[in-house]
Amino acid sequence: MINKKVELLAPAGDLERLKINLLYGADAVYFGGKQYSLRANASNFGLEEIKEACDFAHKLGKKVFLTLNIVFHNEDIEGVEEYIKQVVECGIDAFIISDPFIINHIVTNYPNVEAHLSTQNSTTNKDTVLFFKEQGVKRVVLAREVSLKEMKEIIDETNTDIEVFIHGAMCTFYSGRCCLSNYVTNRDSNRGGCAQICRFAYNLEEDDSSDTKFTMATKDLNLSRHIKDLIDVGVTSLKVEGRMRSLYYTATVIGTYRKIIDYYYENRNDEEYLEEQYRILDRVANRETSSHYLLKKADHTDQYYTGRQELSNQDFLGLIKSYDKENKILTLTERNYFKLGDNVEVFTPSGDTYSFTIEKMYNENMEEIDTARHPEEIINILVDIPFEVEEYSMMRIKV
Repeated sequence: MINKKVELLAPAGDLERLKINLLYGADAVYFGGKQYSLRANASNFGLEEIKEACDFAHKLGKKVFLTLNIVFHNEDIEGVEEYIKQVVECGIDAFIISDPFIINHIVTNYPNVEAHLSTQNSTTNKDTVLFFKEQGVKRVVLAREVSLKEMKEIIDETNTDIEVFIHGAMCTFYSGRCCLSNYVTNRDSNRGGCAQICRFAYNLEEDDSSDTKFTMATKDLNLSRHIKDLIDVGVTSLKVEGRMRSLYYTATVIGTYRKIIDYYYENRNDEEYLEEQYRILDRVANRETSSHYLLKKADHTDQYYTGRQELSNQDFLGLIKSYDKENKILTLTERNYFKLGDNVEVFTPSGDTYSFTIEKMYNENMEEIDTARHPEEIINILVDIPFEVEEYSMMRIKV
């Protein structure tokens, strides 16, 4: 019996992607600030942006979480208490944290703000969950190495909110605790500077000139076919990785998972509909995917040992600026090449989709053209769309 609807938690690399992911169906978003975040190369959020993010989410009845989950050294601690105070004043709902000092500080001083234990803590068993529950932690983000069977045992025996990753990049090292980046590039993965060293292609021997290379990269995680299983065992929150991903990628992934989750709560019986959602997720990925540890121990089939092919996805055709319903003109900012005769699809944050074949299109000056070749160019398309085209709607190649 499902008592409470599972939360869909989305990443946000910047304010625009935060808004898009909330509009496309996320119940909550997580992001890093300018300090103390494991994604130092993301745009991240200053205090003014954190305040705007909180206000935007709360107006929608949704939540905002801030990551504060680096491995803290002495110099990192200085100023962190004042920073936490400022973020709390912005209206943040929870901190995602792993350092015991930070946990205690938040739990002691800010009882109305939740403390969520980061996956960086590598939590894999019920006793660790119970320990941190006693310290005041409200939610635990389990390590990616935990199986479905173990999740159920932990949830049944701890009565604690549990969050799990369902989609996105995986780390070769246990729960992301990588040290190799430090040694090879002097960039600390555990303080926001990951160089993705596991995705490098290495020679097997020092003088090896062969074309065969060795990598340690993992396939991406995709649990879309197991959402019902995760709901049934009582997971509180389903988390998507991807603060560095494009707005099209995260909008597509979040919008599709929203449909899959709602499908189960509506007790629908339409396997063809589900298969379409799976195809969309497979298409948007630029790497192969796997369920990794969920149902078995991960093995060589979940890895790339001899190189991999990363596909450049060209499906995203444009971000829609407006739709003139009277004149049937769709205006968008082009992102990838398309032409007359292409089968395309408009999709909106509310989940509406409309497929059509491009028969007439024009440039910004309403001069008729047959191809759209230049990214960021304004393109106008003649099409009769039967629903409201909302802000942040997009157009893609029909899957």
